Amino acid sequence: MAEETIRVEALVIGAGPGGYVAGIRLGQLKKKAMVVERDKPGGICLNVGCIPSKALINAAKYYDKFRHGADIGILADNIRLDMAKMQTWKGEVVHKLTSGVRILLKANGCDYRTGSAKLLSRNTVELTEASGKTTIQADNIIVATGSRPIEIPGFAFDGQRIVDSTGALDFPAVPEQFVVIGGGYIGIEIGTLYAKLGSRVTVVEALPAILPGNDPEIVQVVARKLKKLGVEVMTGAKAKSWTEKGGRAVVTIDVGGKEASLEEVGVKVERGFITVDRRLRTNVPGIYAIGDVAGQPMLAHKASREAEVAAEVIAGHRSEFDVRCIPAVIFSDPEVASAGITAEEATAKGRKVRIGKFPFVALGRAIANADTDGFVKVVIDADSKEVLGIHVVGNGASDIIAEAALAIEMGALADDISLTIHAHPTLPEAIMEAAKASLGEAIHIQNR
Repeated sequence: MAEETIRVEALVIGAGPGGYVAGIRLGQLKKKAMVVERDKPGGICLNVGCIPSKALINAAKYYDKFRHGADIGILADNIRLDMAKMQTWKGEVVHKLTSGVRILLKANGCDYRTGSAKLLSRNTVELTEASGKTTIQADNIIVATGSRPIEIPGFAFDGQRIVDSTGALDFPAVPEQFVVIGGGYIGIEIGTLYAKLGSRVTVVEALPAILPGNDPEIVQVVARKLKKLGVEVMTGAKAKSWTEKGGRAVVTIDVGGKEASLEEVGVKVERGFITVDRRLRTNVPGIYAIGDVAGQPMLAHKASREAEVAAEVIAGHRSEFDVRCIPAVIFSDPEVASAGITAEEATAKGRKVRIGKFPFVALGRAIANADTDGFVKVVIDADSKEVLGIHVVGNGASDIIAEAALAIEMGALADDISLTIHAHPTLPEAIMEAAKASLGEAIHIQNR
């Protein structure tokens, strides 16, 4: 039987937050498109990353609050945790979202196939499905294959004692002791989650501080809460090896994507990432790359925006990935969110800055929530008053950072925020108050 050949105007390899969005946008632009995914629609983010982790983090937050409700007059005895049921609920959340991906692609006229794709030439792909092989001729190809966890030497994943972030979100029971190697945002999120569920957690970070790249003052707030939760944080420490002993893993600590087939058709790959320009084009005409595989920051929302740009470029639009900031969120406790640059980064660029800071302990909504850890910091240009960066540490940071991103994207001045009436009592008032503080016009704290 002859191998089937399909012709499309655009083929998207990968159906994560970049790939499926590209497929939807291509369909909207009336392009004959196909999305190919070898695993499940939604990619790492929807299936084993962003969504399931936030579901468990939210559940752990509820559990922790119920256990400590006496402070606000809620008394409960014998609060129990059913981890199996929690995992079932997490799976339902994931299924609800991933099943919607295929529906959206179909609704927008984009074909979807499950299988493995191999680039044979700049416009030819071999698709291997359960039913056999298909040749796809595509005028344009978008590579959206994502990323995968690296293995640390001496800590090969075995799915039992040593797991990656995916495995850590799928435990059938809460581990009594839990070592997290790496104090970046994923490590801190997972470590905090299990500390709240009852694990004794140790975080091992090779660098001098956890959450590298974040404002040190913000990191201090998170570090204090980790200590309060009983999490041991070891910085300047390297995990060297592990052995099985007494039914558990004993860790020795020293204190002190598809590149082959891409390179075959000439696509430039540097340090594991595909090189692209602002229109997401690789060095090979007709081949584009988006999302994690196209470089940092490795964030789902960055991938989705790149997907729209690539689809629009293929459709002949004059689109570019031209943004002033990409907001970032860490779902630690308290949460961390940032948009724009820090005061230190601005100073290094030769800008004079002014800083406005407003603590949640002075904010009515935070007090009413009995959750006052953290603050909002607004960084502005001392001369023009342009908002350069907004950084938040505090629960609710993930929900209010969008205002910060909008302000920076539109080139807002501190006055634009400070003169905007914010509803009361709400957490976003802290952004307004911090903007006022940067101008020396704070109302609910003393100006410095």
